[in-house]
Amino acid sequence: MHRLQVELGDRSYPIFIGESLFRKELLEPYIKGSQVVVVTNETVAPLYLDSLLAQLVDYQYESVVLPDGEKYKNWQTLQLIFDGLLTAECTRKVTLIALGGGVIGDMTGFAAACYQRGVNFIQVPTTLLSQVDSSVGGKTGINHDLGKNMIGAFYQPKSVIIDISTLHTLPARELSAGLAEVIKYGLIADKDFFDWLELNIDQLKSLDTQSLIKAIEWSCDIKARVVAMDETESGIRAILNLGHTFGHAIETHQGYGNWLHGEAVAAGTVMALEMSMQLGWLSAQDRDRGIKLFAKAGLPIVPPTNMTANDFLKYMRVDKKTLDGQIRLVLLQKIGEAVVTSEFASDILNAILSTNYQQLLDSILTD
Repeated sequence: MHRLQVELGDRSYPIFIGESLFRKELLEPYIKGSQVVVVTNETVAPLYLDSLLAQLVDYQYESVVLPDGEKYKNWQTLQLIFDGLLTAECTRKVTLIALGGGVIGDMTGFAAACYQRGVNFIQVPTTLLSQVDSSVGGKTGINHDLGKNMIGAFYQPKSVIIDISTLHTLPARELSAGLAEVIKYGLIADKDFFDWLELNIDQLKSLDTQSLIKAIEWSCDIKARVVAMDETESGIRAILNLGHTFGHAIETHQGYGNWLHGEAVAAGTVMALEMSMQLGWLSAQDRDRGIKLFAKAGLPIVPPTNMTANDFLKYMRVDKKTLDGQIRLVLLQKIGEAVVTSEFASDILNAILSTNYQQLLDSILTD
């Protein structure tokens, strides 16, 4: 088992990474009081709920099973968590456990932030994307029809338990979606990691245990260090959103769940790579390396052809990084070095939003 620490003073917490980690001794130190409510969904519950509940026999435990899917990440589904907490007469000393992917983690964390103005919660992520991204850092929330993750709170878990055994029941499409966020970390912060990913992407796709543990630990370490420097995304933490401004626009326009988050991030990052090159920051060779790695991971790298520049701009204007009406983007100056900027001409952005990516990518991938 590997252990990392998210350093946030008195709100610091550990990240445990390994196999077969549904263990009482890992849960008990982070449970406050005698009441525990496990929040999961109808896909994960038949696979892992009983195993987790078996470690909670010394507690008064309940479970709340939600419908599965990004389209359910809304107020109506959030109310089901509160219904469960109130029906069980949960007090301020209840501990919530999020057992599932990013949707479950985000909603459980938001519920924990709101219930009686704040209760304990533990993240037990079961998808690669949630293990390397959403379970770490304390971003919680729900979607709105006009924008993804626009309603929520920064609220840190007490611990994160990453059991890579759960990845063996993950569909291949979901695994690839998680790899998009893994690749992102190399692009924004660590060229050595990116180089390693180019050599080991096939091992990750085949669920090689040691490769997975190394990639997850490396990703979580990068995120933990960035979060420790900027918990509430007032500065450097925004670099974690490479490709997300374009990607969130894709998710919202296409309808939540039709494009997985990682898929939209991959296509959005292709747009960010192209824009970084057009600004003269990123070499064509490094742009192509990024695009080829996303393609090798099995990700879609062409944005939806039914989205116009105006479609993108409609949703990009309500992105959380927009400041005083100016769209800000995360772009690359080189592999391993990202910048958050609004210093670009509108005609360059419009050109990026109007590029024929299929034609561009055909030329890159056949090179």
